[in-house]
Amino acid sequence: MAGHNKWSKVKHIKARVDAIKGRVFSKCAHEIALAARAGGADLAANARLRTAIDHAKSVSMPKENIDRAIKKGTGELGGEMIQEISYEGYGPAGIAFIIEMATDNLNRTAQDMRTIFGKNSGTIATPGSVAYQFDRKGEIRIKAAELPEDAIMDAAIEAGAEDIQSDSEEHVIYTAPNELGIVANTLRETGLNVASEKFVSIPQSLSVVSDLNVARQVIKLHDLLDEYPDTLNVFTNFEVADEILDQLAS
Repeated sequence: MAGHNKWSKVKHIKARVDAIKGRVFSKCAHEIALAARAGGADLAANARLRTAIDHAKSVSMPKENIDRAIKKGTGELGGEMIQEISYEGYGPAGIAFIIEMATDNLNRTAQDMRTIFGKNSGTIATPGSVAYQFDRKGEIRIKAAELPEDAIMDAAIEAGAEDIQSDSEEHVIYTAPNELGIVANTLRETGLNVASEKFVSIPQSLSVVSDLNVARQVIKLHDLLDEYPDTLNVFTNFEVADEILDQLAS
């Protein structure tokens, strides 16, 4: 199963710590608000909220930000409610993109998406015209220190997982979409700490970019979409060829 694209290494070329932390906090706040909106503010009864808060704490998000996000989700702060929406589009060389958003202003977000794609050799696509190229899965992330690879594989398969990928930092477990909550809760019951629990869209096949200029354009578009304040997730089907990746890193 396609998992970690090699091109993601490019992100480590530029150290933008403050900007990255700001984006991480924004995404954490959106996820907390959405979880609170969907299941209420009771952590004991809302596993999604509990996981979202645990992730926010792991990146040192201040408690006041977490509390504000919960109140935003439950409507205690007033104003427009956060809504989830997805956009589909094509970038340079026909690279496919799915962007999942959380916004309190649908008109603004739609216009901004059209602008970002339009200014970066891309186009917004109609709903469904890109998504069919991806498989929808549940994704659970657990830090590698929790269990060795063999042990986590046994636990995940017993819990009902479809696939697992491990590296030195974390285990990534994939499930059928309707099994995500069941598998995650089963793993929690064994004493494991779930760092992340969400739905993902995995490309059925990868489009390898072998042109330096196209690689730069596609990566720029991805970064602009990923850095947009309302973005939760960006899914795409491109992979940068090794020789091009070396040129980008030099």
